Amino acid sequence: MNRTLSTPPPAVPLFAGYRGSADAYDELHDAQGDVRPAWKPLVDRLDRLGDAEISRRWGQSQRLIRENGISFILYGDERADDRPWKLSPLPAVFGPQDWEPLAEGLRQRATLLEMVLADLHGPQNLLSEGLIPPALVFGNPNFLRPCQGMSPPRGRWLPLYAADVARGPDGQFRVLSDRTQAPSGAGYALENRIIIGRTLPEVFRDCRVHRLAPFFNTVKETLMALAPRPQDQPRVVLLSPGTQDPTYFEHAYLARYLGFTLVEGGDLTVRDARVFLKMLGGLQRVDVIVRRVPDFLCDPLELRSDGRNGIPGLLQAVRDGNVAIANPLGTGLIHTPALLPFLPAVCRRLLGEDLHTASVQTYWCGNPASLRVVLERLKTLVIKPAFPSGPSVPMFGSLLSQGQLEELAATIKAQPQAFIAQEPLILATTPELHPDGPQARHSVLRAFVTASADTFDVMPGGLTRVGSRPDALEVSLRSGGGSKDTWVLSEAPVQTFSLLPPPGDTTPLSRGGGDLPSRVADNLFWLARYAERAEGIARLCRVIASRRMEQAGDDVSEESQKRLLLVLAESLGIKFPPDASIEAALSQAVWSETWLGSLKSVVQAATRLARMVRDRLSTDTFRILLAIEDELQEPGEAERQDLARVVVAMDRVVLTLAAFAGLAMDGMTRGHAWRFLDLGRRLERATTIATLLAKTTTGMVKTLHQEQLLEATLEVADSSITYRRRYPSRLEVAPAVDLLLTDETNPRSVAFQLQTLVQQMQDLPKPSQEAQLSPQHKLALAGLTAVRLAEVQILCVTTETGERPALAHLLDRLLRDLPTLSDALSGQYLSHSAITRQLAFDPNVFDRPL
Repeated sequence: MNRTLSTPPPAVPLFAGYRGSADAYDELHDAQGDVRPAWKPLVDRLDRLGDAEISRRWGQSQRLIRENGISFILYGDERADDRPWKLSPLPAVFGPQDWEPLAEGLRQRATLLEMVLADLHGPQNLLSEGLIPPALVFGNPNFLRPCQGMSPPRGRWLPLYAADVARGPDGQFRVLSDRTQAPSGAGYALENRIIIGRTLPEVFRDCRVHRLAPFFNTVKETLMALAPRPQDQPRVVLLSPGTQDPTYFEHAYLARYLGFTLVEGGDLTVRDARVFLKMLGGLQRVDVIVRRVPDFLCDPLELRSDGRNGIPGLLQAVRDGNVAIANPLGTGLIHTPALLPFLPAVCRRLLGEDLHTASVQTYWCGNPASLRVVLERLKTLVIKPAFPSGPSVPMFGSLLSQGQLEELAATIKAQPQAFIAQEPLILATTPELHPDGPQARHSVLRAFVTASADTFDVMPGGLTRVGSRPDALEVSLRSGGGSKDTWVLSEAPVQTFSLLPPPGDTTPLSRGGGDLPSRVADNLFWLARYAERAEGIARLCRVIASRRMEQAGDDVSEESQKRLLLVLAESLGIKFPPDASIEAALSQAVWSETWLGSLKSVVQAATRLARMVRDRLSTDTFRILLAIEDELQEPGEAERQDLARVVVAMDRVVLTLAAFAGLAMDGMTRGHAWRFLDLGRRLERATTIATLLAKTTTGMVKTLHQEQLLEATLEVADSSITYRRRYPSRLEVAPAVDLLLTDETNPRSVAFQLQTLVQQMQDLPKPSQEAQLSPQHKLALAGLTAVRLAEVQILCVTTETGERPALAHLLDRLLRDLPTLSDALSGQYLSHSAITRQLAFDPNVFDRPL
């Protein structure tokens, strides 16, 4: 029996319901509604894949984004929470006929801006000829007088350059802004390409998309060629402001991809007008610094003194030709939209030709004629700061009320040179996939340029950003927008060059992590100290609060509790008011925002450090610290002095910190990172236990109080069970001192910490081949020897007044030597400064401030 097979209905084209904006240039469709030639290969192949397959692949890519940790941080986010990177499954597509004119315009623009920088930092002919107003230069906060007369390496003022460009309704590209100081976004463009390339590999290949790797290879060669010393492998570092910078992920990603070392200001030091990288093994000479720090914050000695990410003495090292900086200090001078209206005349003067790619129509209000135009047309223009110091929100006159317009006009009149106005540009639209179907979104392209020999190379692609809504006037990640991979198509087969290892290559096995930057070791060291100190404070507060509830009204217990409060005050580095109740003192010790030694402040300090070394900690370990922060959110006034609440909160804090210690210590390979985490933990625990013993066992204590103090001391030191198992009859000072001071089998004892410190010292990098022990090794060994040689019964002999001078003497020595040991470690490995004297130390105050 014959059966007629029915033909399945044809699939609905992916962009069948897509409509661009009526008044904007649409990248996908032409004026007749037909798909543009550059987009046709992509549209045809996506239609063959179908909606279901595209959705399946995109789901895999979203997981890849999360696994790779691709993120950014919103400016002004106090907690510096990472936001997942927003990437569209659809790329932005440009054909050769569109891209080549834009690329030529960007090459011309980079050449022009480099000549402008050379003139403004040199003869300043453009000022004397009136082509650029002097107020635009000398009134610019980014005009760095110490940089005048400086010549950059190889004469290249713009090794890296970026421009934000967009199409107007006529389809012509216009430059919205120039990024000349520390252009960002190239790393995100690269990551976008890798994600989309894995999502649509056959589509990417069939469409003949230009690769990005040759451009990044040129970037790498250009930066390495800036090195002042002739050598095959100069040391290049990427200077980042740190983990709270919105684009920190990109800094880390680019550094890994290009093979550079990611550093912060504290990682570098200047010695004899040369820049060095502080590593555990010693100082290593730096040849090139690729900076992501604003130029005016790079040297607190000669530039702005509040630059915490700067390197003192850097400018002198640059003057002496001992280090190269990309981009050179001073390039922020033309990182201003106020220069845009003057570029056409400057281009004709310096290059003898017109700008190939025009800027968006801009008015600098410092020009009287332009100011009149702006005030007359304020309702129709877009107002921006002329010299933005960070991200700024443009003010659209069409969205302001009459009162707001009048207020804005008064502000502009008061400081006209501080504002620019631009004609609103109706940005081109590009398709975005949404659950309801493809929708049009306005888009802006950030294009990237790098110096190459005596010309410039343009990345065949870029970072396309799209608006969050169809009617969004501003296109930025800050306002909820997303990003796209940018495809530039080739008419011929493309190169397959890549800086990434081929998938089939065998990765060499390794069990080393290389030398550890001193900053990372320093942050791990202090992270462990703060976590250990937080645990000590929490245990002490829990003991005081529980005894206060159980023994209220007992005069003997009251005296013991007050003695424990003195220990707590010493631990916090403060003095409680004489009339403060125990309840009020505990409340402040736990939740105070003003006491730097409070438990809340210590936990916040630990969390800040954990963010700085997040790449060294597991996700679970990092989440634990955030959970402790949430636990210590300040309660209501009625609950602050509720002792039951204090006990419950301290129980949770102690348990959570124990989990942190377990994950951090047992989840890390036994390299230098783990070693410095352990060193910090041991030093702080030894200091905590020694301080506890000094305040509870050496002074005059009544017999009735002594047993209660010993019981509390053992509980704070988490050694009560061990003591009771060994000495079930009664509490005595000598057995307690033996357990907490000299017993090397007790992981809470001072002797155990010193023994571990000595062992760790043996595995630290040796700065030289000398057979002598290092100063810090000697200090740890001397402390351990003193404890080992001590006779506990003799230490605990009391005088007629009830004091124990031998025990006090030994503990005082330890409390002097432990911070000196910390200083010696910092001087040798963390700050690389010579320890030339024994530092006076108050054992109740950290030698590194919170």
